[in-house]
This record gives sequence, C-alpha cells and structure tokens, in this order.
Amino acid sequence: MPYKEPTNYSLITYLWVFLMSFLGGTVNHFVKYQNGEKMSFKGWLIDVVISGFVGVITFFFCEYAGFPQILTAAIIGITSHQGTRGLMLVSKMLSKKVVIEVEGERK
Repeated sequence: MPYKEPTNYSLITYLWVFLMSFLGGTVNHFVKYQNGEKMSFKGWLIDVVISGFVGVITFFFCEYAGFPQILTAAIIGITSHQGTRGLMLVSKMLSKKVVIEVEGERK
C-alpha cells in the first residue's frame, strides 16, 4: 500500500469528506435555530466553514489511526456537527489509540 499523504487521495474521497462535513455544519446550524438563534446565511456559512475544516482534520486523524471508512464517515459527521468541540473528541479518542514516538521514546 502506498504511503498516504494529502495529495494521494482521490477527488471523490475529498468530495465525500466535504459532503459529510457540509451536512454536519448544516445540521449544527439548524439545531442552533431550533434553540432560538436567528437563522442567517452568514451564520450558516461560518458553521459550514468550521465544519469543513474539522471534517478534513478528522479524516486525516482517522486515516492515520487506520479506522475503517464507514467508521471514519460516522466520526466525520459527528465531529463536523460539533464544530471545534469535535476536534477535542477526536484528540481524546486518538490519544488512546495512537502511540507517538519522540526521539526513540514511546509516549
């Protein structure tokens, strides 16, 4: 299997990551609306941009950890819906799964 880096993924892979992120951000915006916030295009756009960033970062974390694609899609949807709180969730989850080696020492 070739070494994975951001330029090795196909366009269709990035499209489904962005689609899941877009949906997560949109659902987040609708939940805010249901909780009494005013609905606006600017607010929705901000939610979608944050969710897109979180979704891509989550995708790279999941790929690094070797999660199956179906689990990766679910995690992307959840973290995208949560926005920046989703990054904290992924960070905690991966700290239990991924062993980091720094200068020959396992941390």
